[in-house]
Amino acid sequence: MAILLTGGTGTLGRHVLPLLRDSGHDLRVLTRSSRTPEHGAEYVTGDLRTGTGIERAVDGIETIVHLAGGPKGDDEATRNLVRAARGAGVTHVVYISVVGADRVPLGYFRAKLGAEKAVAESGIAFSMLRAAQFHDLVLDVVARMARLPVVPVPGGLRFQPVDSREVATRLVELSLGVPAGMVADLAGPAVHPLRDLVAGYLHARGKRRPMMPVRMPGNVGRAYRAGDNLNLATATHGVRTWQEFMTERLPATAPFRASSAGNR
Repeated sequence: MAILLTGGTGTLGRHVLPLLRDSGHDLRVLTRSSRTPEHGAEYVTGDLRTGTGIERAVDGIETIVHLAGGPKGDDEATRNLVRAARGAGVTHVVYISVVGADRVPLGYFRAKLGAEKAVAESGIAFSMLRAAQFHDLVLDVVARMARLPVVPVPGGLRFQPVDSREVATRLVELSLGVPAGMVADLAGPAVHPLRDLVAGYLHARGKRRPMMPVRMPGNVGRAYRAGDNLNLATATHGVRTWQEFMTERLPATAPFRASSAGNR
């Protein structure tokens, strides 16, 4: 089987790529800048947003694992990809989306929902997985907030972070199997209020910062307070916890302290 991977250099792609490479199938990776070929992977240059190079990238491909994404434009990029894939006779598209794509009224989530629609309506068999925010992303958010002299903490904002390696494993399972359509969401094993995540990070770094509660206004605030970015009921839940991730990743000056509210 010939597989095309997009987004192979991102947080998730760096885990997916070696798993696909080790599967023994022919692997092609789409990148926006030229890269030297490596054992088990061919690199091709293209741009999903402009459509440049996509036809060459999908030529001879049977399965596309579409991970590439950004803060905006995922819907248009995905439409360009599936249009070329349909013309090339691709038989399976695997797409990674986000939990709450159909519920959170933010541009990023709307673009993800548009990309889901492009895949589902392409006429190509597909497998689609919505995942919660990765541990890596949540850590980046918390670390940025902790640099402020006073940390504004939106009330009611919670995360259900999932390990990117567990998401990668699930995506590879889907890509090597038969098309499964929309599958169960994949979320982390626990839900954490943002305030607890920031407090735990500051404690681990031996820092103190005053935290100021703020209220998120409008539909976005209502969606987050309602937990529309979470899946407490029907998701498959990962095993690796936020505490385990932080203990591994953070050069702590004090032991990392998990929040007391971190249960489903």
